[in-house]
Amino acid sequence: MIDIIIGALATFGALFVLFAAIGLIRMPDTYLRISVTTKAATLGVGLVLMATTVYFSNADVTSQAFVIILFIFLTAPVSAHLIGRASYFIGIKLWDKSVMDDLRGKYQKNTHVLKSIVDDTPEDNIDHTRNETNEEDFH
Repeated sequence: MIDIIIGALATFGALFVLFAAIGLIRMPDTYLRISVTTKAATLGVGLVLMATTVYFSNADVTSQAFVIILFIFLTAPVSAHLIGRASYFIGIKLWDKSVMDDLRGKYQKNTHVLKSIVDDTPEDNIDHTRNETNEEDFH
């Protein structure tokens, strides 16, 4: 019975890591790639580590695995958020079919100020809706 549990946890963990890899290739823009890989890879690694705790059934291995799982569950979303935020701020374009840009008009590229309301100085804001590449946005 333990072998079945270990096999199921390891298989589902490997499948989620595979889904993360496929999502990295299939998603059309940086922001969707970050979302898919963070969620699927975090769950996949967590399940594989759970399989190791069941396999070894040792207090030392179990405690170390739980600390690693906790660390990954705390740091992966934060790092993904920071990477996405930095990508947005340097001007990485959203996917053409994106429906909503929640930060449109709220980030000033010259002062690096992010406001919670739309700023009325559009010449200072990053506009991700343009399809053409503007070289000055990347400097």
